[in-house]
Amino acid sequence: MLPSATRYLDTAPEVSRALRDGQPVVALESTIISHGMPYPENVETALRVEHTVRDGGAIPATIAILGGRLKAGLSVDEIRHLGERGQAIIKASRRDIPFVVSRREDGATTVAASMIVSAMAGIRVFATGGIGGVHRGVTETMDVSADLEELARTDVAVVCAGVKSVLDIGRTLEYLETRGVPVVGYRTDNLPAFYTASSGFPVDYRADTPADIAAALQAKWEMGLSGGMVIANPIPAAHALDGDEIDAVIDDAIEEMEHLGITGKDTTPFLLAQIAERTEGRSLAANIELVVNNARLAAEIARVL
Repeated sequence: MLPSATRYLDTAPEVSRALRDGQPVVALESTIISHGMPYPENVETALRVEHTVRDGGAIPATIAILGGRLKAGLSVDEIRHLGERGQAIIKASRRDIPFVVSRREDGATTVAASMIVSAMAGIRVFATGGIGGVHRGVTETMDVSADLEELARTDVAVVCAGVKSVLDIGRTLEYLETRGVPVVGYRTDNLPAFYTASSGFPVDYRADTPADIAAALQAKWEMGLSGGMVIANPIPAAHALDGDEIDAVIDDAIEEMEHLGITGKDTTPFLLAQIAERTEGRSLAANIELVVNNARLAAEIARVL
């Protein structure tokens, strides 16, 4: 990151002090607030996730763009602003950042954009729900999330519940392998699939402790091997959904999406909303619990790292 880039960045005083003093910090994304959940659950979840990071001994830094300023760390009022405005907030990935900043607009940052701002601020551990990936039907649409390219280039570890269930998980893993991004299962040999603990696909490596993960991250970056790492943390069993049921729901939601002609960055918010409706809110409850679970693990890794 060029030094001049930081003139566009506002790091919250608490986050700045923690980074200066060598205290652990965990970055959190804001797309999940504006585009991933309805109001007021989105605000309640964002604040609960920040509280979970604090309970884990780390400082939370929710990432967003507000009034054209890159933000590493938000106030309660700023989180509420993102939640109340919802999808009226621009969903900002790497390509969108220059325009959201130069036009002094608000942006809810995706995994990719959150990684960029995290790296700019000096934060190395980031927690989210699930990463984007290769979309189903990619041979016709060429729809591949920018998250995957960011994981290949930006030195930030991403703790997630695996790949979002609505995606082509096999092709996503192939893409990550080609780009040299390690996919690590936390206490599991199988990649989680967001709402369920296993997708049926194996991970590259298994790690049973935060210290094991931190050691691999340190070795990777000290050797100059650029890029991030996917740390796949299964949703707690008590909150997981039935795999066959959720697969059927997703298939129906994708069929509806294709019928309506929804494409691009609108696909994931549409599918998540459809899945929540078709599961009578159970998928939303699962989503909340897996994000909290990821924040808890991210705080542990940040403490060791």
